[in-house]
Amino acid sequence: MNIIIGLDPGASTGCAIYRAGQLAHLQTIEPHEIDSYITEVQPARVVFEDSRLQSKVWTPAKGAAALKVARNIGEIDAWCRLITAVCARLGIAAHGISPKGKGAKLTAEQFAVVTGWAGRSNQHERDAALVARPYRGAAA
Repeated sequence: MNIIIGLDPGASTGCAIYRAGQLAHLQTIEPHEIDSYITEVQPARVVFEDSRLQSKVWTPAKGAAALKVARNIGEIDAWCRLITAVCARLGIAAHGISPKGKGAKLTAEQFAVVTGWAGRSNQHERDAALVARPYRGAAA
């Protein structure tokens, strides 16, 4: 069965699984669980939101606020490198999509209309599903 994982890396990493083109599962995991999650699911492809692909990802700030934003983006960049490395080790096709390339954030109601998902979801899970949605029918 063709399984595609979508990931929205962050302090709360959103995960989405598409099976045979249908959204089958959403959950949120800790970043340190990314390796075991991908290893356990063994998807044909992993698609993830990759902040490294967008030159400007925040509004300039000053002082401590700027440092916090820079640290957060640095962490996410590291998790994107982790995803790429895990997939390379396992022989799984993987690629990132820029935050802009994913499209606008959707409310739970909008997400249900677009995907048909009737269950609960948070923003991280919805972003993970949306980043992988265009690839849900693609072969590795």
